[in-house]
Amino acid sequence: MRPAKIPAVPSIDQARGFASPAPDPASVLSDGTILRLVAEGRIGIDPWDEALVQPASVDLRLGSSFRVFHNHKITAIDLRDPPRGLTEQVSPAEGEPFVIHPGEFCLGSTLEHVELPDDIVARIEGKSSLGRLGLIVHATAGFCDPGWRGTLTLELNNLTRVPIKLYPGLPIAQLSFMTLDAPALRPYGHAALGSHYQGQVEATESRYGGGAESPRA
Repeated sequence: MRPAKIPAVPSIDQARGFASPAPDPASVLSDGTILRLVAEGRIGIDPWDEALVQPASVDLRLGSSFRVFHNHKITAIDLRDPPRGLTEQVSPAEGEPFVIHPGEFCLGSTLEHVELPDDIVARIEGKSSLGRLGLIVHATAGFCDPGWRGTLTLELNNLTRVPIKLYPGLPIAQLSFMTLDAPALRPYGHAALGSHYQGQVEATESRYGGGAESPRA
């Protein structure tokens, strides 16, 4: 018996009655497409500066929110019982740098607030020039789900043997975008997911629940 044919899922543009063509499924968005989707309001980046658009990404700037770790408070991080209150919020005075010392790991935040529709995902990557200076921008959390809304928390690490001064407002990372083959049925922020970081506006410490997580972190 031949299986029943599954009907095609309409794109977000088609569902909303927009006349503009949707990007091809499963493709990395070019600068022209990024500019168009931002202009149409499908991708939200605030504050928006067209000069930060690269051939296939958008540069993101460093915000003023950081979280530093208090390693003296615990002897180990137990993933079955993750500690709370392990970090402290720090914001440098205007014009002052945030200094990340050799081997230090801390959390930062992007200046830009990003919003994604249900059929587009994004990846945040470090900038090559900063990587060559020994600054790592993210350890693992480089993926942004469809439906994401908020600033992006950066996982900053200084791999050098000298301190690095970071200044809010300077380009720190780049964000690329890819289309899905169909809109997500349960985008990030869906009530069934318990999305931990939806709507964040500053560097946010881990909300890992321990054990096997059903909602995406």
